[in-house]
Amino acid sequence: MIRLIPLGVLALLTSIAYAAPASSAKSETRMLQVNGHRIAFHVTPGHLPIIVLDAGGGLDSSQWNAIVPALHRRTGSEIVTYDRAGMGASEQVNGPWNLAAAARDLAGGLAQLGATHDVILVADSLAGEVATALAQRHPEWLSGAVFVDASVPQFFTPEEVQRVTAENSAMIPALKSAPPTPANRQLLAYAESFAETSRAFHEMSWPATVPVVVIVSGTSPFGTPEDASLWKQAQSQFAKEAPNRQLVVADGSSHDVVHDRPAIIVTAVRDVISRAAPQVSAH
Repeated sequence: MIRLIPLGVLALLTSIAYAAPASSAKSETRMLQVNGHRIAFHVTPGHLPIIVLDAGGGLDSSQWNAIVPALHRRTGSEIVTYDRAGMGASEQVNGPWNLAAAARDLAGGLAQLGATHDVILVADSLAGEVATALAQRHPEWLSGAVFVDASVPQFFTPEEVQRVTAENSAMIPALKSAPPTPANRQLLAYAESFAETSRAFHEMSWPATVPVVVIVSGTSPFGTPEDASLWKQAQSQFAKEAPNRQLVVADGSSHDVVHDRPAIIVTAVRDVISRAAPQVSAH
């Protein structure tokens, strides 16, 4: 969550390994050529709607290992996870983080998979930015979304961007001196374009036609009350901007809602599927 908490904390979070529990559903990995590089997409077969899970900053698809079997059991849907460029099994792309390119990677892969209809997009942390960029380009692909303590445009005021840019800059030397792991490379790439990308993201908006369940963590990941208050206000403002959005507080959870409160995510996905059912059947 490079946009929201210090890089040092992110480096700690990205060092966590997530093991996959046993599941009767087998996932197939497909290496897809997208925008000049190969991206790994992991597909668990099932029916519509298709649930696409997008991991947080500096994390790969293994973030979802514990939740994919539960989602599949509870919904029967096809489930897609993937590794952003430079993470997991995907090829590295040099240079600073580019939100438009990340959204094109996801869109290109989903198009090759035929996942351009009745998609439920689940976005954790930084992936809220990728989800927003994708939704602006292809709102017709989506039946709904779940934001998991995810970035929303309202948070990135000019004042907050300036403050976080300075805080991240102070942490960059430590990351540069750390081992060049995929996570560290990604975090540095995010930091290099943080200010420019965040200002552009602040001007984006989520399509009013696409319903969203907005999950916010119970315990703020921020070190100051000001940041924590702005984060919660931004989430609430985002949720209130359309009648088809619902705000849910994951009480007792840290920013790592995926592992602290996985059941709340499964419930949110099922709720979005239920809300989208008339729209899905109409296609």
